[in-house]
Amino acid sequence: MATKYHNLSDYDATAMPDKQDVQNQHYAIVVADWNEQVTFRLLDGAVDALIANGVKPENIVVKHVPGTFELTFGAKMILREQASVNAVIVIGCVVRGDTPHFDFVCDGVTQGITALNADEKYRVPIIFSVLTTNTMQQALDRAGGSLGNKGVEGAITAIRMANLF
Repeated sequence: MATKYHNLSDYDATAMPDKQDVQNQHYAIVVADWNEQVTFRLLDGAVDALIANGVKPENIVVKHVPGTFELTFGAKMILREQASVNAVIVIGCVVRGDTPHFDFVCDGVTQGITALNADEKYRVPIIFSVLTTNTMQQALDRAGGSLGNKGVEGAITAIRMANLF
């Protein structure tokens, strides 16, 4: 469903695992510093949602990478270095410009995160909270603006996927 019909911060609290089940779980967030006016708002939304749903603040690791393309490597390194992590959320924002760069970055990060999720050696869900928008206003609308916060959506997805089985 298109985001314009769904607030990214809305979720069914009854579908969430019990807070006691997640209080000792560990979550990692890899956030791109490019378009920080958007990505840092998404990061704040993700952290707040994790804590609101029972994750202890000290069990949240945040790593910064320069841009969205680098999220795949950042997530891979988290998976290698943080053995106890239950889920990884990748946060980025790519706004369409005048060149095909947008397409290459979006395709690259999508394929990279998909490959990590499909790799049998990594048994941790990697949640894709990357905005790919035509304008900066569309990104801001999805980073705590009129359409909610995709960081919140990523955190909720991470908790649910980490507790799927």
